[in-house]
Amino acid sequence: MDKSRFSLLLLEPGEIYFEDFSCTLSDKESVKVDSARQGWLKLCSKSLVFEPRDWAYPLVKLQFKDCDALSVVKSHDDSNYIIKIKIKQFAEMLVDNVLAPYKFIYEKKDFFIFFHFASAEECLSQMEQLQRASTLHAPEHNSMVATILHSRYMRMVFDPVMMDDFTEEIICELQAEKISPLVRHQGKLALTSTTIYFQPFSNVESSPVLKLKLSHLKRLYKRRFLLRQVGLEIYSSEESSVPHIYLTFQSERARDRIYKILEDSPYVNLERAHAEEITLQWQNGIVSNYDYLMYLNCLADRSKNDLTQYPVFPWVVADYTSEVLDLNKVETFRDISKPMGALNPDRLEKLKERYDEMCDPKFLYGSHYSAPGLVLFYLVRKYPQYMLCLQNGRFDHPDRMFNSVKDVYNNCLRNMSDFKELVPEFYDTDSKGDFLVNRYEIDFGERHDGTKVNNVALPPWASSPEDFVVKLREALESEYISRHLHLWIDLIFGYKQRGEEAVKANNVFHHVCYEGAVDLERVYDMNDRHALEVQIMEFGQVPKQLFTKPHVRKIIQRVPAPMCCVEQNAYSYEMECVDVIRLHKEAVTCAVRQGTRVISVGKDGALKVYDTTQRKQIRSVILSTTPLSSCVMVGDNMVAVGSWDNEIYLYDVEYGRVVESFRAHDDSVSCLLWLDKERLLISGGCDGVVRVWSHVGHVGQALRGLRVELDHDVNVTTVTFRRRRNEIDLITGTSDGEVFIWDVQTRELTKICAHTSAVSSACLVLSGDRVVTASGDGVMNVTDLSVSHSVYQKHFPAAVSSLCWDGSSVLWVGGGGGDGNGALLQWNLVTVTQLSEIKAHDDSINSIHFDEGSKTLITASKDKTIKIWQLKKVS
Repeated sequence: MDKSRFSLLLLEPGEIYFEDFSCTLSDKESVKVDSARQGWLKLCSKSLVFEPRDWAYPLVKLQFKDCDALSVVKSHDDSNYIIKIKIKQFAEMLVDNVLAPYKFIYEKKDFFIFFHFASAEECLSQMEQLQRASTLHAPEHNSMVATILHSRYMRMVFDPVMMDDFTEEIICELQAEKISPLVRHQGKLALTSTTIYFQPFSNVESSPVLKLKLSHLKRLYKRRFLLRQVGLEIYSSEESSVPHIYLTFQSERARDRIYKILEDSPYVNLERAHAEEITLQWQNGIVSNYDYLMYLNCLADRSKNDLTQYPVFPWVVADYTSEVLDLNKVETFRDISKPMGALNPDRLEKLKERYDEMCDPKFLYGSHYSAPGLVLFYLVRKYPQYMLCLQNGRFDHPDRMFNSVKDVYNNCLRNMSDFKELVPEFYDTDSKGDFLVNRYEIDFGERHDGTKVNNVALPPWASSPEDFVVKLREALESEYISRHLHLWIDLIFGYKQRGEEAVKANNVFHHVCYEGAVDLERVYDMNDRHALEVQIMEFGQVPKQLFTKPHVRKIIQRVPAPMCCVEQNAYSYEMECVDVIRLHKEAVTCAVRQGTRVISVGKDGALKVYDTTQRKQIRSVILSTTPLSSCVMVGDNMVAVGSWDNEIYLYDVEYGRVVESFRAHDDSVSCLLWLDKERLLISGGCDGVVRVWSHVGHVGQALRGLRVELDHDVNVTTVTFRRRRNEIDLITGTSDGEVFIWDVQTRELTKICAHTSAVSSACLVLSGDRVVTASGDGVMNVTDLSVSHSVYQKHFPAAVSSLCWDGSSVLWVGGGGGDGNGALLQWNLVTVTQLSEIKAHDDSINSIHFDEGSKTLITASKDKTIKIWQLKKVS
């Protein structure tokens, strides 16, 4: 099996993995014994890790500090030189391939390493150097390893063969580290005019080089990492092979150089989001409390890749004993105007007495509200490998683990050294509370009363982990918290974070954890520097201060607000009706244009083909005795038609015949979508199912080509799609007003927005980053798919029955029912303004089709007519 079990998380936090060697490990001076195992030896800064080729055996970790002797001896098999390691103790990892505490074997043992290709003498020299380093104190050890690493760095040159285009020129080449929780992976960063390349120092990554196209970059954030301004977090578009990466550099100057080059590059088109605009959207109710807190954490250098600066969220609920969580009672909520340490008056009094007796710089709290150990305290069931890494292969004592929500909250109120807040996972409904469940069935041990540590005990008002998170999210978004959340923001990100206001608010932590309190670049003593880094790893860091004045309050009543983060691209279309087509006896439900032909279907069960050049009907066929709901072109001459008789009909426009029909649903077919690139037909039905067909057009093969079925609870009314890299997401709307996004490959479902009435239409806009949905109650909603929340909402006086996007900035909105009968509105979604409104039809507009080639718009109406509009773009 080629897949490796080795991970950098099997090393100590920050330990360096240099290289590996193909070898055989044995406890005898021969490979011809049963205990000999073939595999790979990983040479690391503090240890040797042997990964057997056979997955039936565990990985073996040999710490240099436990080595009594390293030597070269001759093999009994062939007189070749091998390495002998005399060790006091060693550890076995992933025993039986189960994620569990390491098995420490406290016995003296000899190991023999038979290298398949490398020289034993050369490898011994490297090992002896690292063994000498292991005998030093931590600061000196780190300095010696840094020297070894730098020497290797200088010999490492970025391989230009890895570049996409041999004509690319490297603008700059720098040493960098790829950061993930508890792991720093060294490598070389090469920047060309079109691409960022990161070539890892070792072969632990799945790819020999990571590539980020500059044209895919969306957001750049400068980051503070371990008290130094050396980090850069990059977010790319969904089609990028690397959607997200966190890098650190050797100095702030090197980081800023890369940032400036990227910011000035003509290939980089960043999303510009100003804090004031996002704050205004939150204040007006367009951005949720959850999303706003995530945004503030991001601005304040908090990242899920850095456990010392993990996003922080507040405890908002104080009731963990009631059978029902009553969000209408003030007593249900924690006082978020105070830090956790100030909620208990008796404890606070004792803390202040200690504070008054201290010398400067004083601090009220001896531990932080967010630190690596505290984050993993909550997330150990979801990320047990992180805890094993942080605690040298061990879990915490069972009685000290996160066993009960109620007990943890009470401890945070009473314990003199426990003031921790929460992490985003407590409010992330997408994850469904998976961090509360021991889904890996790990043996965490037994508590003092003999009970095994398993899932987290929930309060009585939560029926399941998912229900717990959903209710906490409801509490976070509740009116009470919304009215007071700005007060907590003042404490964590705002003006009460530091200085005199922090003292007044009883919000003072150790001075080292504040940004700017210590300039690590100016700490030259290696012992002092190491002590500061250890303190940050154990104590945590206060977020960057974002606000120096009191934060604005949230306006509870929801009002529309302008969208942000989009480019200005203001233009409109002059529209002239050049043809009116009257072919149907009943309402026209859908019309599309293919070249000079307009194909339409209606409630009369008829399909009509109209030639715009000859201005006459050239085909007509009754496909069903029931209404036809929708049609899409499948290639140049084939049209797929959905019908109320549960059938999909395939009609050849060129030859004027039905090629095939098949029963596609157990109820009416309500909508169709054709993906030309993938050659897939998507159908939605009143049976609540969306089906994906792959053999459409092959006679008799359609039913055999059913690839995917996506079930909904109610009728599916509309379907559209977006592409993410090589994957397809389907976005569906339903008759009860809900809108979902489906990952076709994994079948994962995300609810992205909701209407109070049936969703009538949906279309992807603004480079696929947002979806516009409309409903029968006259609401048009723009949802940002990256954060799954509404960025704009418009209420029309009448129902909206159809939408159409021109691919750039203009959206046509078709009215249906009430006073808006037959109205056709033109909106610019960049400037978020209505450009025009005309009376296009005498009744609801059921379908709008934009044809880029002919610059025409085709509208189909309940008034039995189809109109062709000639478009002229005007600034």
